[in-house]
Amino acid sequence: MTNSYPTDKIRNVVLLGHSGCGKTSLAEAMLFDSGAITRLGRVEDGNTTSDHEAEEISRKMSLTLSVLPCEWEGHKINVLDAPGYNDFQGEMLSGLHVADTAVIVMDASAGIEVGTQLTWQMAVESNRPIAIFLNKMDRTNANYQSILEQLSKTFEAVFIPIQLPIRKGDALEGVVDLISQKVRTGTGKPSQPPADMADDIEVSRTEMIEYAAEGDNALMEKYFAEESLTDDEIAYGLQMRIGKRQIVPVFCGSATNNVAIRTFMRAIVNIFPRPTATEIKATNSKTNAVEILKGAADGPLAVQVFKTINDQYGRLSFMRLWSGTLKGDSRLYNARVNEEERVSGLFMPRGKDQISLSGSGAITGDIVGVVKLSETKTGDTLCEKNHPLIVPSFKLPDPVFSVALTPKTQGDSAKLGPSLTRIIEEDLTIHSRYESATRQSLLEGQGEMHVNIAVKNMQIRFGLNVDTSIPKVPMRETVTKIASAMYRHKKQSGGSGQFGEVWMRVEPLERGAGFEYKSEVFGGAISSSYLPSIEKGVRQVLEQGVIAGCPVVDVKAIVYDGKEHPVDSKDIAFQIAGRESFKLAFKDATPVLLEPIMNITITVPEEFTGDVSGDLSTRRGRLSGMEQIRSNTIIMAQVPLAEIQRYSTDLRSITQGRGVYTMTVSHYEAVPSHIATEIIAQAQKDKEEK
Repeated sequence: MTNSYPTDKIRNVVLLGHSGCGKTSLAEAMLFDSGAITRLGRVEDGNTTSDHEAEEISRKMSLTLSVLPCEWEGHKINVLDAPGYNDFQGEMLSGLHVADTAVIVMDASAGIEVGTQLTWQMAVESNRPIAIFLNKMDRTNANYQSILEQLSKTFEAVFIPIQLPIRKGDALEGVVDLISQKVRTGTGKPSQPPADMADDIEVSRTEMIEYAAEGDNALMEKYFAEESLTDDEIAYGLQMRIGKRQIVPVFCGSATNNVAIRTFMRAIVNIFPRPTATEIKATNSKTNAVEILKGAADGPLAVQVFKTINDQYGRLSFMRLWSGTLKGDSRLYNARVNEEERVSGLFMPRGKDQISLSGSGAITGDIVGVVKLSETKTGDTLCEKNHPLIVPSFKLPDPVFSVALTPKTQGDSAKLGPSLTRIIEEDLTIHSRYESATRQSLLEGQGEMHVNIAVKNMQIRFGLNVDTSIPKVPMRETVTKIASAMYRHKKQSGGSGQFGEVWMRVEPLERGAGFEYKSEVFGGAISSSYLPSIEKGVRQVLEQGVIAGCPVVDVKAIVYDGKEHPVDSKDIAFQIAGRESFKLAFKDATPVLLEPIMNITITVPEEFTGDVSGDLSTRRGRLSGMEQIRSNTIIMAQVPLAEIQRYSTDLRSITQGRGVYTMTVSHYEAVPSHIATEIIAQAQKDKEEK
């Protein structure tokens, strides 16, 4: 493959769709037909170029985004094969961000699936042109016309067939290319279409040409003058309309049997938008001015990292050139960290292979890789120091699933922090944090599989061994009324004694107010020098809790009286007296447990609305709204975190894998008394056992 291509000869496409629809098989067939590989691999055999990680081979599914460039008719097609499983939305969004066209692959025998709807919405929100590839057209129940009707009913778009399938019985013999009006099979030469398809071809081609003509004023004038458009003119008109997201072209074929894949690649180079059609905004960090990058090779350099891989050999960074030309060995500037990076070891990634580009560099519109960047992370932009640009990154979903991590050995404890840092650099939808309320290290992600694979990768790559468990709910403790108490600390056992007496009142505060400490002591009952000691003792209780070992919040502690001894009073005595008087007052102030309440937004097919809303009510959920969008229902509710810690698994079960959701913390509110009693009893039992 030629190392460098001019921008107008590059096409960047991301393959999206429901898990199992055949994205990886389609990418493999494209590599094979273009001569990039000499053997057609199969997902079932674990030997595809895209799925090369051990977990991908074992599970027979894509888990990460793969870059798979190939050459077709003098063009370079950068194929980005994205996972289809909902847990890996970050990889899908990463691919969408740097692609110029989103190809949504569908299983023609299954029709529109939840993954189809999810990726369609992603592509729409990313403002990317969309194309449809109906795979598995050789299946018995694959119906081309039926799926076209489904698409039109489900999505707000104009779907234009570019090919028509030729089926005999259950076999897919090839497709009719409506632009050239030739039959294309797997590898044979173009031929004339069957006579019995003449009417269908005429109707579909006329519709396609009408839409193509509307893509350019000159074409429209020529068309209305009743002059026929050439194949090149039709292709140009389609390219304009696809690039403006005015039409969605539809293709079909069979990836595993390699039928019509060459025709699809021909369409990619002829009618898919060029990188110059994708404009992107960048901010000049020196002037704060917004600049529009139009994919010009002689424009200001802007190279954005969209994927990072950390392994035992170091860091690999995959980058998209939004503007300018990148030399093979150069120093570039990262405006986010105000540091220069040496860009060396430039390569073209293809699955796990690295094809060196050090001699020729790369031009705007291309996708390349580089080794050993020290400060640059996913989402960062590299540029010239005298023209510092920052390209915005893509928005990622918040975590919905978490596990608590417990290192198995002391050595694993030392590895935990560095391992989490490196795995999070690779996947920005993986988060880690220490929950002080429960004293647990948490790993958060998009679902059970997502988090489990992250844990396994840390074990394989970095030798980290941890146990995982369901996280404890980060409860809080507070009071609901005013109460007072006194505690006298007196110790006399040889030597100097200890004495401190504190009278304290506690009062409830508004939610979110935190903690306040105040003194109302008058007349010198307690010296002002001991007031900080009392506060220090109280703050010890705030961390440890009073009734269930949970942090104390939204409480005001007021010292209003006390006594001291001229000899025996000291700092430690008033710390203890303050701590114990606060505990006693707290217990008399009708304490309650607070639990986190989550805002949850669930999108499900309409037929599952009743099942999902009914299930939420059993989880102490409160519906706050519903919205109907075509065949989907969006359910908004507030639910206690304790009831939905494993909701991703449950929702998939209820909706046959077709439901998705997001959630964020809304507020804290009191736990029902019967549940709180059980939690407090268990906390006391755990304390006694320790």
